[in-house]
Amino acid sequence: MAERGINFYRKETYMHRFFVPQLYNETMTIEGVDARHISKVLRMQPGAQLQLVSDDGVSALAEITAIDSECVTVHCLEKLAESHEPAVRLILAQGLAKGEKMEFIIQKAVEMGAYSVVPVAMEHSVVRLDGAKAAKKVERWQKIAESAAKQSKRDIIPEVQPVQTMAQMLAANDCATKIIAYECEDKKSLKAALKEAQAKGALTDLLLIIGPEGGISEAELDAARAAGAVPVSLGRRILRAETAGLVAISAIFYETGDLGD
Repeated sequence: MAERGINFYRKETYMHRFFVPQLYNETMTIEGVDARHISKVLRMQPGAQLQLVSDDGVSALAEITAIDSECVTVHCLEKLAESHEPAVRLILAQGLAKGEKMEFIIQKAVEMGAYSVVPVAMEHSVVRLDGAKAAKKVERWQKIAESAAKQSKRDIIPEVQPVQTMAQMLAANDCATKIIAYECEDKKSLKAALKEAQAKGALTDLLLIIGPEGGISEAELDAARAAGAVPVSLGRRILRAETAGLVAISAIFYETGDLGD
């Protein structure tokens, strides 16, 4: 397969995108749920084109050569050089939120470019998940992340990690920059913290910690500080749990040039 870049406004940019384990041959098959989606929902026919993305982030333009409800055969025409991933590898550690809020947060965080989402069981979380119930929730959240990745033309499917405590999350995510949004912080803004990290060359990967509806406890704040996290303000207004992380992600990617030059 030849390789080329894509102009953002070219027709290919808006093609349907599907993930495969690897791009191992010019002729490949798509099976299972994606095959049914292509044939039954999208009603695509031989000759139609789509994009394939492998687990290592390589993407290709492909053409359907044969199709039925369980298997779609495609021929890879060329590799695509354009990346859809942000320069900053951002991990969102989100305090468990109730109802459908977590689903909304995960969906939008993936659309915006988060590399991974960690659901965190915090002291003030209303929701309590453990064992099989937690695993079932994570499985559903991962499907939401995959759907959002396809819709937003991501080059990866961001992982929704298992539900963790604050201590587990801090121990497992050693990012160069760690930021915790704290409603009582009145000295340092998110913008100031990002500029400091940029000056140090530490904006390669970033852990963003957002609390649940009840906020972050003093003990959790102290633990985050001890792990190197910088408390920041997101402004003068108090944001809801499902809003704060998305506002922060937008601001981070704006500051780092990933929402357009």
